[in-house]
Amino acid sequence: MRVGQPFFRFVSRAGRVALGLLLAAGWAPGGQAQALAVEEGEQFRFRQPRRQQAAVPLRVERNLPVVQATINGAGPFNFLLDTGVAISLITAPHLADSLHLPHGAQFRVVGAGREATGLLAYQTDGVRVALGPNVVAPALTWLVLSEDVLDLSGYVGMPIAGILGSELFRSFVVRFEPEGGRLCFAAPATYRPPKGRNWVRVPLQLAQNKAYITLPICLADSLARPLKLVLDTGAGHALSLETDALPPRVAVPARRLPAQLGRGLTGIVRGHLGRIDSLRLGRYRVPAVLTSFPTPNPLAVRPDEPRDGNLGYELLKRFTLVVDYPHRSLWLRPNTRFAEPFEYNMSGLELRAGGHNLRRYVVASVGVDSPAATAGVLVDDELLSVNFAAAGSLSLNQLTRLLQLTNNHLLFMTLRHADGELYTTYLRLKRQI
Repeated sequence: MRVGQPFFRFVSRAGRVALGLLLAAGWAPGGQAQALAVEEGEQFRFRQPRRQQAAVPLRVERNLPVVQATINGAGPFNFLLDTGVAISLITAPHLADSLHLPHGAQFRVVGAGREATGLLAYQTDGVRVALGPNVVAPALTWLVLSEDVLDLSGYVGMPIAGILGSELFRSFVVRFEPEGGRLCFAAPATYRPPKGRNWVRVPLQLAQNKAYITLPICLADSLARPLKLVLDTGAGHALSLETDALPPRVAVPARRLPAQLGRGLTGIVRGHLGRIDSLRLGRYRVPAVLTSFPTPNPLAVRPDEPRDGNLGYELLKRFTLVVDYPHRSLWLRPNTRFAEPFEYNMSGLELRAGGHNLRRYVVASVGVDSPAATAGVLVDDELLSVNFAAAGSLSLNQLTRLLQLTNNHLLFMTLRHADGELYTTYLRLKRQI
């Protein structure tokens, strides 16, 4: 996940597992490459065969879509909804253990800097998953991580059990309504595209159970370049562009901000934040998009499907969105958030949620020369209050909005150092990029 904006993608294919920007080989203990089966076609269905549509509540937390699902009749549990994931993932191993999910083929996920120990994951089959009363997968295959290395709950600020991926999108036409708080499903065989002059269609390309779109993007001039992007609702940033293609297609802009862009299996992913001039989704021009430019990782394995980056939910949430894998289409209609500017965390500090109710907030990082650094905030400090409101009375989503509220806005904060010392400080927000 990204500092201030989460970032995680998970791809699974024969003998290979990838998470975030890190791609690593997955091997069984004996060293034989193992094939992790990902079935094509429908895996979710309507509980009643004649039903043609259904809807469930949708939440957006820290620029991520969250839905609830039951597993083998237990729950409900919160899951991130991620078009950038080819097989669904349980990131909280204690949940799988408490539900006594069967252990299938085991994989060792190895990444840069963790070659000696790696991370174990196992396949669990035949799991019954239900979203609301009308949508069910009778026998879904998951991959379960042996450690909660992503700490999605601490990032989002609410309990997160894992990630629901492409199986859902291969089964239905899925409509995101972030303003109405609904996620709608339609049967592909009888689905009719939306009508109205405000709707636009962008073609989807499908490869290895992931969706790609090619968009005209103006980087720092008026020249539009067609760039191929992963459609990634599980990425909380607006746009991320790779800079290591040969020949080079994307360059980091001159005006940029060094930043921690994410955390994968092996630690922090670093790079820069900048802005592109614009991109186009159909006839809609989106200007000054805040964009991540990750530093190339020489040890990472390049994905089989070439791409130039990914399009995340910070941009997609500005539309009513129809993701139609069966008909290779993405439909978009701007909502009331369309004209909102793209802003980055103006404080320079990143918080993580902890404690039994995820209302204890600890500083995870402090940007160099940022307002937080100037105010004397340190990593591992605990935030106790903001403008005389107890931090625990606010959700992490609310605190995140406060930290990117308005340029030059002043916050009065009380914190506690890791050694127990209390202190107060003023933090003046500053637009850094």
